[in-house]
Amino acid sequence: MAKILFVLTGADHWTLNDGTKHPTGFWAEEFAAPYEAFTDAGHEVVIASPGAVVPPVDRGSLSADANGGQEAADRVAAILEDATELKNPIDLAKVNPADYDAVFYPGGHGPMEDLAVNADSARVLTETLDSGKPLAIVCHAPAALLATAQGGESPFRGYSVTAFTNSEEIQAGLADKAPWLLQDRLGELGVSFDEGTPWSPNVVVDRNLYTGQNPASSAPLAQRVLKAL
Repeated sequence: MAKILFVLTGADHWTLNDGTKHPTGFWAEEFAAPYEAFTDAGHEVVIASPGAVVPPVDRGSLSADANGGQEAADRVAAILEDATELKNPIDLAKVNPADYDAVFYPGGHGPMEDLAVNADSARVLTETLDSGKPLAIVCHAPAALLATAQGGESPFRGYSVTAFTNSEEIQAGLADKAPWLLQDRLGELGVSFDEGTPWSPNVVVDRNLYTGQNPASSAPLAQRVLKAL
């Protein structure tokens, strides 16, 4: 049995370019699908967040529209309710990546607010990358990679990645309000960005770094990690 660390946002909002706070958190499917895949396979999941804050879910991600129907929305909500680990996160500052067999970062706009500038997350990302163990990051969570470049060049420079694209942000209706766009900032970080079809599954693997483009990519991303364990 493997022990898998999930790193989740502690932010319940994303500050837009006009100073308003857009309600957000983590995206439900991006937690639920991998969590179910890993636990059904018999693996242990541990959740960490900045300051051990109980990770807030983006309420919009629980809607029927966001999940392809009410039945699927109810199923995702039930997974979150049953995931007792969500209610008892550990402090990200106290995480030792060596204690885990893999690390998984669910997305949502929350990471754009906190993990993008979080030094503890940057340490976890860098040490996991160096370890050769699977490091999986989906949708907006690759914003956390930006924190690894504070004070120097990111260790992720030159890696091939994907993440939530500018096209998807435009279609979601937030691009014109965003203080920055993730695809643009990742390009500035020095990674090679793989842009797939909007809203369709897209998983990119480069050495031990596994990235997924959007919510639809979370389940196939988890399956790729399972094969690597």
